[in-house]
Amino acid sequence: MSQDALFGAPAGGEQGPAAGQRGSEFFAASAGAPLAARMRPRSLDEIVGQDHLLADGKPLRRLVEGSGEASVILYGPPGTGKTTIASLIASAMGQNFVALSALDSGVKQVRAVIDRARQDLAHGERTVLFIDEVHRFSRTQQDALLQAVENRTVLLVAATTENPSFSIVAPLLSRSLLLQLVSIEPDDLNRLLRRALADPRGLDGRVEATDEAIEQIVLLAGGDARRSLTYLEAAAEAVGDGETLDIDVVRDNVNRAVVRYDRDGDQHYDVVSAFIKSIRGSDVDAALHYLARMIEAGEGPRFIARRLVIHASEDIGMADPTALQTAVAAADAVAFIGMPEGRLPLAQATIHLTTAPKSPSVIKAISKAQEDVRNGHVGAVPAHLRDGHYEGAKALGNAVGYKYPHDDERGVVTQRYIPEDLDDAVYYEPTDHGGEKRIRDYLGRLRRIVRGAGNMKRR
Repeated sequence: MSQDALFGAPAGGEQGPAAGQRGSEFFAASAGAPLAARMRPRSLDEIVGQDHLLADGKPLRRLVEGSGEASVILYGPPGTGKTTIASLIASAMGQNFVALSALDSGVKQVRAVIDRARQDLAHGERTVLFIDEVHRFSRTQQDALLQAVENRTVLLVAATTENPSFSIVAPLLSRSLLLQLVSIEPDDLNRLLRRALADPRGLDGRVEATDEAIEQIVLLAGGDARRSLTYLEAAAEAVGDGETLDIDVVRDNVNRAVVRYDRDGDQHYDVVSAFIKSIRGSDVDAALHYLARMIEAGEGPRFIARRLVIHASEDIGMADPTALQTAVAAADAVAFIGMPEGRLPLAQATIHLTTAPKSPSVIKAISKAQEDVRNGHVGAVPAHLRDGHYEGAKALGNAVGYKYPHDDERGVVTQRYIPEDLDDAVYYEPTDHGGEKRIRDYLGRLRRIVRGAGNMKRR
């Protein structure tokens, strides 16, 4: 079973894929197991967090209490209780329990479990099938579950850290309840750690901990219950019986918070989305925070630099034309010096873009122009604009009558540039932010001179 489960893999060795285990015996932890495994909740009362799913009358509570019938997909970050809830459902059902990990199970194992479950159901025994990291199952493997789930041959409890909308096939989603677990709140983690300090299954009062030490572990755990207990155990091993675990011990034995970030999954898209939206929203501190999360998680610097270059034109554009120069320079600098020093030009570009005036006029302008082209508003290139540098061009009328703008003292002349039927097209509409305010002041005059129109109407 995957270590993504709430408190790690069950003790007692590998289990056969079709070997039924009754209740939560499958999850039993030996005295020598890690603290997180020993402290796995044995009842609803011991679960911290997830009140939105475990309140009276909620489907998940009914399942845990043994009265639910629907298969469920538990979706949430690591260390939020997915495996613990599965163990409680298995215990409540009191029947056959089979656990598979998508990391080492294939269609053959899935079908073997279903065949065995069908036989057991004929004798009145229901099978609870727990699949950890179900998002790692291929479409074929997931499809193999459909009929058994629909006919309730098995009660499926699947756990995933990835967004099911992208990682689970639609037919399986439609046959299951989708329940989203959330990161554990600091107060709940605090309570969990204090319980572990005193509980006979945990540290059994062997050491005490200061409030500051507990708060530091909670901060480093980042909403992950399993991680908080792992950090507590690591720190407790550094002090003797009867001694006090203080914040210095925590800092010496837990180096840094582990950033929750999957470069192929939700966190990748969520964090970069928050990064761009923070730049767009001009919150420089938030933008730097998300930049730091990507850097600390090992995100590719070229990916970050590409996003900055795109954003410089998409959301700033002509309001500050130097933003694009800065973003491109940052991309070049990162390619030249590499990491970790590359974090500096990335941070500089992030600060520049976040504090720059914003305008979406560039993306709006090109989008409107492309829409016209797609809708057939193209027209012929005016003859006087066509290439006249080949023999016979003038006989065709090409380049004849072209007015050279620099011959006019204003540097601009009345002349048709846009194709016929597009005289009133207005694509670029500058805002009054930053440098675009200056452009806005004279762009109207330019258009009137060039097109020779006193009043322009938008199509």
